[in-house]
Amino acid sequence: MQEPTYDSTRPRPAIEIVSQYKLNVAGITGKTVCALRVVFPPNGSTPPHRHGGCAVSAFVISGALLNKMNDDPMKVIQSGGTWYEAPGCHHRISDNASKTEEAVLLATMIVDTEALERDGMGALIQIDEEYR
Repeated sequence: MQEPTYDSTRPRPAIEIVSQYKLNVAGITGKTVCALRVVFPPNGSTPPHRHGGCAVSAFVISGALLNKMNDDPMKVIQSGGTWYEAPGCHHRISDNASKTEEAVLLATMIVDTEALERDGMGALIQIDEEYR
């Protein structure tokens, strides 16, 4: 399958924070866990982006997504599939694989509490400058 290039005319996903709490674990301070429900409409696409200092674990609830991180090959992640993004990872392709069905994922992020309180959603998702 050929890797798509980002097209700003395609619809972007809807993002909703469904859970958020400060970690209260011995030895871990200043971190918040956020769970985001991301709904990609048919043919939906996200511009290339990073998640700053966040560690991200993603689970595809329904549909299928095209996923490319850093310089790794693009993968198709089907419903039930998962992936991990280390802090600083460059998410180059994040697209709905279908032009007719929506795709839904749950992304769980661990973020610095201070950054989240200061920057809100901007602490979780930073779109590449040329696509803002």
